[in-house]
Amino acid sequence: MPVGEVILISKGEIGIMVEAEVINPGILTGKSEQEIEQLIVWQGPVQLPLSEFFDVNVVGGSASSNPEEISIVIEGDVSRIKHIGHSMKAGTIEIHGSAGMHIGSEMAGGSILVKGSAGSWAGMEMKGGFLHILGDAGDHVGCAYRGNWRGTSGGKIVIDGNARSQLGGGITGGEIVVGGSVENFCGIHQGGGTILVKGSAVRGVGAEMNGGTLAICGEIEQFTPGFVETGREDNPKLGENPLEGSFTKFTGDYAISKNPKGVLYFRENNLGDNPCNTCNNRGR
Repeated sequence: MPVGEVILISKGEIGIMVEAEVINPGILTGKSEQEIEQLIVWQGPVQLPLSEFFDVNVVGGSASSNPEEISIVIEGDVSRIKHIGHSMKAGTIEIHGSAGMHIGSEMAGGSILVKGSAGSWAGMEMKGGFLHILGDAGDHVGCAYRGNWRGTSGGKIVIDGNARSQLGGGITGGEIVVGGSVENFCGIHQGGGTILVKGSAVRGVGAEMNGGTLAICGEIEQFTPGFVETGREDNPKLGENPLEGSFTKFTGDYAISKNPKGVLYFRENNLGDNPCNTCNNRGR
């Protein structure tokens, strides 16, 4: 273990969710083991020290004075702890278990690896950095917060499993890749950036989209009617992600604009099998 590595070992089950924005390399910079233990988190209306929920071990006694060199390792299930890595700008966080809501929200740099699943709002309004979830994720990944239309603007989010609804809502930049499937309104109000779903989607894909690129490699149960077919492409490339096979290309969402710049790719072999893809949907 490198000197300065911060190891947090979960003390067990948590009832009321805990808000722990302090689990952030920038906040731990230069702090001793004792100082980290006394950092304040919120559980409902109550302020408590971080040591109430974690055993803290800092290799060498204190964290590095350079946030880029700080590595936080979290052992155990922290699915009831929210805002880990909130607004982080450098360093690394590795969670050996599942994470709670808002993991990596508003992060601008550094990297977070979740070896389990993650709750809703992962990577909310993310500006940079890399968030990798090996399991599944909840609703609103990379989305804009309530009252805002601008979601993720930079960085990269990778989910190896499935994600739920409104993935990438309001995304204006950056990249989101889902290895599995998504549910409803993936890419709603997308204005930029790229979203790649290697599995299937339910409905509302790209609704209110006005920019950016979105690709669904599996099936779409209910195709969004505001899209018009513009051609076909073999093995198109989304950023650094090559897609294998023949894809139908659409633009939209014409339901909200006369000249939308959103691009939707849908694997051609799945289009004909989908009873919801009527001639109207395909721009004929």
